[in-house]
Amino acid sequence: MSAEATNPATPGPVTPATPRRRSLPRIDLRRLGRAALLGPASRGRLPDAISHVVEVHRAHHPDADLEPLRRAYVLAESSHRGQMRKSGEPYITHPLAVTLILAELGAETTALTASLLHDTVEDTDVTLDQVGEEFGAEVRYLVDGVTKLEKVDYGAAAEPETFRKMLVATGNDVRVMSIKLADRLHNMRTLGVMRPEKQARIAKVTRDVLIPLAERLGVQALKTELEDLVFAILHPEEYAHTRELIAGNAAQETDPLAEFSDVMRTVLREAGIQAEVLIRPRHFVSVHRVSRKRGRLRGCDFGRLLVLVNEDADCYAVLGELHTCMTPVVSEFKDFIAVPKFNLYQSLHTAVAREDGQVAEVLIRTHQMHKVAEAGVIALGNPYTASADEQSGPGAPADEERVDPTRPGWLSRLLDWQEAAPDPDTFWSTLREDLAQDREITVYRPDGGALGLPEGATCVDAAYAQYGEDAHACIGARVNGRLATLSTVLRDGDTVQLLMGQDPASEPSREWLEHAHTPAARIAIQRWLTTHPAPAEDAPAEPVAGPAETAQPTLRSSADTAPADPSAPRPGAAVTVVDRPEANVRLAGCCTPVPLDEVTGFSVRGGVVTVHRVECAAVARMADAGREEVTVSWGDTTGCRVTLVAESFGRPHLLADLTEAMALEGAEIVSATVEPPTQQRVRHTYTVQLPDAAHLPALLRAMRDVPGVYDVGRAQHHAAAPSGTR
Repeated sequence: MSAEATNPATPGPVTPATPRRRSLPRIDLRRLGRAALLGPASRGRLPDAISHVVEVHRAHHPDADLEPLRRAYVLAESSHRGQMRKSGEPYITHPLAVTLILAELGAETTALTASLLHDTVEDTDVTLDQVGEEFGAEVRYLVDGVTKLEKVDYGAAAEPETFRKMLVATGNDVRVMSIKLADRLHNMRTLGVMRPEKQARIAKVTRDVLIPLAERLGVQALKTELEDLVFAILHPEEYAHTRELIAGNAAQETDPLAEFSDVMRTVLREAGIQAEVLIRPRHFVSVHRVSRKRGRLRGCDFGRLLVLVNEDADCYAVLGELHTCMTPVVSEFKDFIAVPKFNLYQSLHTAVAREDGQVAEVLIRTHQMHKVAEAGVIALGNPYTASADEQSGPGAPADEERVDPTRPGWLSRLLDWQEAAPDPDTFWSTLREDLAQDREITVYRPDGGALGLPEGATCVDAAYAQYGEDAHACIGARVNGRLATLSTVLRDGDTVQLLMGQDPASEPSREWLEHAHTPAARIAIQRWLTTHPAPAEDAPAEPVAGPAETAQPTLRSSADTAPADPSAPRPGAAVTVVDRPEANVRLAGCCTPVPLDEVTGFSVRGGVVTVHRVECAAVARMADAGREEVTVSWGDTTGCRVTLVAESFGRPHLLADLTEAMALEGAEIVSATVEPPTQQRVRHTYTVQLPDAAHLPALLRAMRDVPGVYDVGRAQHHAAAPSGTR
């Protein structure tokens, strides 16, 4: 853009540009330059310089009004007059070339008008208000969206803030990014006049930001050429080697892809299916990737076959005929028609083989699918154009309420998290990381709503995607009906129910950062951690546990005395040993029997009788060891001491809530232990004294009702030796 303009008296040196792909027509810059120097044509007559654009545009939009294009060219040419590009052409050739790229992809008239004017506000005296007055609010918005911010105002932050501005504008109108992508493509085509270090810097930004955006918007025609141009600059040796491979294959006398295509045409013709079979050569980067994956390349590796039909049903008919009459490679089949990619792409992918081992990849799609596959959102035209009925009806939306149906989920997420990015550096680095995640999954809420997330996202990401910063209170999740930790990686199609705590002061864990893949989750967690720094290591511990995820193992008692041994002999135990009324009785700590449990006893050293629940695992071991089994029964006392184990997700104040719930049920806590958290799950062990064993079911229910607790049960230890033995 403005970096390409130079003083006409000192034009930059002309050097050969990066080799161009023959598959896309090129604008004749010298011809356009001569036409531009002649000045604008008389009013009402289309200038010769935009004849290329008009011809291509009319092929896609036969009824388009060309008057805005004429006026836009006249303004652009007059405002840029005298400016030259470093490659030596008049500057007007740049907006013309950008406009032609968009016209070839089927962009509508408003986008082409804005592309002709896209540098006027940035590089000339034309103002946005002038653009708006002459061409309307939409063109003004598009031109403003692609206009760079001045370095004099933003310094080093100018580039990231410019991209932030463009992305925000793209959120309201995707045509902003379409113009930017076409602008970058033409600048990359003519980047050879720049210094090598500047070429590398621009190529890296293109690789990290613009190419992923082109992929996400589905504009494959721009994405693939940008990839090749970046490849040539950043990896010149590998690019040269790949170019030699392609040239060598082109020199071969036979082309197996042509032979495959002939066979396919015959098969489809005999089946009565009207179809067009084309050979699509792979671009440089694609050939390079295939060579790294497969090693030595064969003829079919340099391209793929494209079958174009009229209707969706014809795609499956073609697939059936090819799989019936040729040998299919089943592992290569993918149905992107039934399940389109997140960037609008639809096609059937398959591969067929012949006896000599050659395998041809085949793409099957309709003509409309092919148009969208190549041009993405550009092929959808103006997303705001409504029918005459919609425009005049009572429910017609106001301009400020327009909703862009082409705005994808990833863009909405990007716009959400960019607002929370604290500074340009964080935004810039996070943007590159976000765009590096080039696949998307969809997970579903129990109410039927959907969440779009990048591949590799976890329950942490789903929580922040659904609840924003309220996700700090998330204590767990159910994935497909089963309890899961917040670190669980989600898969496409999963159903996710997020379990939220009731405490408004809930806190996220530092460990969540390790499991957060989306920028929204990472920024929200990091912002909370920054504003709530962890206490110093030598600071006194709080009397009540903080976030269970970060708590150290603690031992708590209802009194300040040392915790009692739950297996120690207790006077007044509610158990009587039959025939030994004076025997010393000990309730086993491994199963903590309570009145109404079916129990048995074993005589151990010292004349002590240990009492176990009959289902306790220690009973079988003691019987096998030859211990004397004695008959025991419950006495009249209904009070009991029992050990309970609670499994929970970590959250702040969980321990306090649990102990309060237990106290309300009349349980006296003898001892409590909180084990170190594991994958955000926390295990609590409580020994409690109950006045009546009949209260135990109510106590278990009360503990399970505490938010974050997902299981409570009686302790059932599997010790190596029975309790009380030596």
